[in-house]
Amino acid sequence: MSAIPGPDGLLRCPWGAAPDMVEYHDTEWGRPVHGDVGLFERISLEAFQSGLSWAIILRKRPAFREAFAGFDPEVVAGYGPGDVERLLADAGIVRNRAKIEATIANARAVLDLGGELDAIVWGSGPGPRPRPRSMAEVPAVTPESAALAKQLRSRGFRFVGPTTAYALMEAIGVVDDHLEACATAPG
Repeated sequence: MSAIPGPDGLLRCPWGAAPDMVEYHDTEWGRPVHGDVGLFERISLEAFQSGLSWAIILRKRPAFREAFAGFDPEVVAGYGPGDVERLLADAGIVRNRAKIEATIANARAVLDLGGELDAIVWGSGPGPRPRPRSMAEVPAVTPESAALAKQLRSRGFRFVGPTTAYALMEAIGVVDDHLEACATAPG
């Protein structure tokens, strides 16, 4: 599938032309994110998205931010069993114990890295490459995403497999998978 017109007639990646996805597609997806807080949020949201639609995660994003203290890893790393129970009762987020516990563990892993998360994630990219012409050219997993997932897991991260790692790489601009004809692509 190639780029298609969105509600305003501009060509976009097919998934980004849906009315509830346009703003995210046009202003966030594929644009650089740096720093522990921003990367921790994106890693967390990608993990929560696993098995669900991204639109659900975006609708719940404000509640996720509130539930996880703005994704401040120092705060979330201090969450304990009572916080897990509180989060499991929060209808505003995805109430999955494994994903909640992984988010807390990942906050601790971020802190253990001592500021190295940015270098690890941004050092995982394949380098410049042409934009895909159609969605058929967009991979779900790459050798680079498999290596990033392996490296993150070796550092204590959970719920970050190669597919989630690749989605993260796309979301934060490590790779640019906006289609060639996408009018709202960065750059």
